[in-house]
Amino acid sequence: MRIKSLDVVHRNIPLKMPFKTALRTATEIESIEVRIQLENGITGKGAAAPTWVITGDSTESIQAALLGPIKQALMKQDIYHFRSLLDTVQACCVGNTSAKAAADIALHDAYSKLFDVPLYQLLGDRKPLKTCMTIGVDTPEKMGADAKKWVAEGFNSLKVKVGSQPEQDIARIFAIREVAPVEVTLRLDANQGWGPKQAVQIINQLEEKYTGIEFIEQPVAADDLEGLKFVTDHVNLPIMADESLFSPKDALHLVSGHYVDLLNIKLMKCGGIANAWKIASIAETSGVGCMIGSMMEPAHSVGAAAHFAAAHPNVIYFDLDAPLWLTEKSLVIAYEGEQLNLSSKPGIGQV
Repeated sequence: MRIKSLDVVHRNIPLKMPFKTALRTATEIESIEVRIQLENGITGKGAAAPTWVITGDSTESIQAALLGPIKQALMKQDIYHFRSLLDTVQACCVGNTSAKAAADIALHDAYSKLFDVPLYQLLGDRKPLKTCMTIGVDTPEKMGADAKKWVAEGFNSLKVKVGSQPEQDIARIFAIREVAPVEVTLRLDANQGWGPKQAVQIINQLEEKYTGIEFIEQPVAADDLEGLKFVTDHVNLPIMADESLFSPKDALHLVSGHYVDLLNIKLMKCGGIANAWKIASIAETSGVGCMIGSMMEPAHSVGAAAHFAAAHPNVIYFDLDAPLWLTEKSLVIAYEGEQLNLSSKPGIGQV
């Protein structure tokens, strides 16, 4: 069953509210959708979003990679050579992880539709998923108000963005902890906003004052692995790598050198489900747990991440709230508070 066509559609989707981190502020996302059609009419859909400050991928570069080397490599190829095609996507060009993720997702969607099963079943399993909700970086008062709102809507885990003004981060956590019940856990994401010694000082203060913090995500610059290890070695709270992790090779280096305690996998960073599975399995062999995360990206790519997370046993934390920030309704994930419900229809499906 050969691949007949590969097409790309670009559109903008506004956010319900601005999304603020230590790296950027977004008011809308760009959705780049790829559709791979087979000879029998089955269409596999993938999606990506450009995130300059993390992946370095732009709208133009994603489209060029999809319509250039990726399309050239996939056209007229037999979908039954599925694993080989996934490798072909990774090998056909250097970098371009977001474009590769979109193509990888589309191939997974088409292949599972060909066998008339939901993607999580093709991957092998299904477990319940509960996502955290992100609190964007802002004034302590605004972040406290946002936390109160999301707790009232049924979220028992909050991912708190910090790092843009480190001197205010303790006040931000204090404002949230004041309004969030003690059973609500906090996950802090500094988005590379602290220096190594500064991170240790801040985290030590948090350890003394607050309970219910699960882990600290990417406290220092992505390329400062020694700084990352310094923080890991000098605090009690678990440290998670995000921007320091793009590939299975990165994962092997991070876990073998004991640089961090946890890994955050994102399809846009690693190039899709195939590499995400490798990363989670590498971490599993070292006893390092993983979280599935997402950028501000389309619901379809987040849905693909959710199917992967539901299937892999070493993905134990879930950060898949991006579709709840979009003005358009998600068709691939149904949210009931923090609970994610996936479609049982073939492929990534529709709920």
